[in-house]
Amino acid sequence: MNSTLDHLAIVAPDLDAGCAFVTNALGVDLQPGGAHPRMGTHNRLLRLGPDIYLEVIAIDPSAQRPDRPRWFGMDELDFDTPPRLATWVARTDDIQALNDACRDIMGNPEPMTRGTLSWQITIPADGRLPLNGSAPTLIQWSQTPHPASAMLDRGCSLVALEVFDPDPEKVQAILTAINFSGPVHLHALEATAKPYLVAHIQTPQGLKTLPISNL
Repeated sequence: MNSTLDHLAIVAPDLDAGCAFVTNALGVDLQPGGAHPRMGTHNRLLRLGPDIYLEVIAIDPSAQRPDRPRWFGMDELDFDTPPRLATWVARTDDIQALNDACRDIMGNPEPMTRGTLSWQITIPADGRLPLNGSAPTLIQWSQTPHPASAMLDRGCSLVALEVFDPDPEKVQAILTAINFSGPVHLHALEATAKPYLVAHIQTPQGLKTLPISNL
């Protein structure tokens, strides 16, 4: 198994609030995405390169509630929960090769669709974020080229993702197990601190930092 950074996930109580969060930080607009029928969610998108992007994801109020916990910890959101950079997703070429240690944290691969796109993605049984968002979710796309190649180019690119966690060694063990390579940097926090992520993104207006939110 090999893996690399695929996309960043902004979790929001609704799409408009999440997109405003990103636009205020980066100075660019997102494009429409689509619905995830199995999860009862929908998204909007921002290309960060030919094979990397950012998504704002929220519960779709017009969708039926799924018969299992939603992904990305979305069932724990309140209406007034602020949007935040909640987690990140790593792309792999062999998602079925997960070892037991990774499965315990990431969950099992499940098939998913959005419009004409299809993929497999790991989802913990309780729907919560792997290591509170510090460890990635794994994805394997069913088609080529990468979906980001067809997105509008707003002139943005990811420079680095910083992961702040009380136990960076545990996160690193996961990254080693999935043979990860990419611009992700781990930093230690105090034992009682909450993990959080910071993304550094080059934009037409210069280098921007996605606001920190560790609620």
